[in-house]
Amino acid sequence: MGSNQAAVSFLTNLARAAFGLGAGATIVNSSLYTVDGGQRAVLFDRFRGVIDDTVGEGTHFLIPWLQKPYIFDIRTRPHTFSSVSGTKDLQMVNLTLRVLSRPEVSRLPEIFKTLGLEYDEKVLPSIGNEVLKAVVAQFNADQLLTERPHVSALVRESLIRRAKDFNIVLDDVAITHLSYGMEFSRAVEQKQVAQQEAERSKFVVAKTEQERRAAIIRAQGESEAAKLISDATASAGLGLIELRRIEASREVAATLARSPNVSYLPGGKNMLFALNPR
Repeated sequence: MGSNQAAVSFLTNLARAAFGLGAGATIVNSSLYTVDGGQRAVLFDRFRGVIDDTVGEGTHFLIPWLQKPYIFDIRTRPHTFSSVSGTKDLQMVNLTLRVLSRPEVSRLPEIFKTLGLEYDEKVLPSIGNEVLKAVVAQFNADQLLTERPHVSALVRESLIRRAKDFNIVLDDVAITHLSYGMEFSRAVEQKQVAQQEAERSKFVVAKTEQERRAAIIRAQGESEAAKLISDATASAGLGLIELRRIEASREVAATLARSPNVSYLPGGKNMLFALNPR
């Protein structure tokens, strides 16, 4: 009987100890939180509200139920959004903007109070569209291509300045895509075709002018040659003409002699000159 009571008492004490250890472990576990690398934490206290100090990396203590940590990722993250904006000459342009953003670490409590954890999704698309529309409206449609570096610089400066008002740091801002509406693209294509036709017409006119000048020069040369021949004939008689005829005959004979497909026949009536009659 006594041994049974001792066993019951031991088991009871063991259960109490296990319960105490479990409760203690639960309390300790709920009193600890970990901030990983590239993160920061903001503490919310039920009595004091959001604490102004930012908690760095590592494992930290808090008061269970009374305090709650909110983790922020402070690493640079990419964001891409598109905007349809009107140019100075009333053309619609499709723009895609990519930004690399991160929160200002010292202002994380203020960001949490005003914007919450999804601060970038709430702010960047709206200010990005605002800045794009304001900058694009200062240029004509063709200037967006010819002055693209200047346009990108204006967008970058304006967007960095606007994001700073919300305690957001932008490490990079870039226009990754730019396209025009169908009407403007068609007009540009027609303009290019017209320019090519104009260049082709200029070339044809220049070619015709060159051919005309060449014909005039050739006619002048032939006239000069005819005049020289006429003067030589008048002074030397028909001897010059006979000399030219002999030179031409020599050139023809030399050309025929070099050709393997040419046979020579005698000029007389007896074509069988090689046969000896018996």
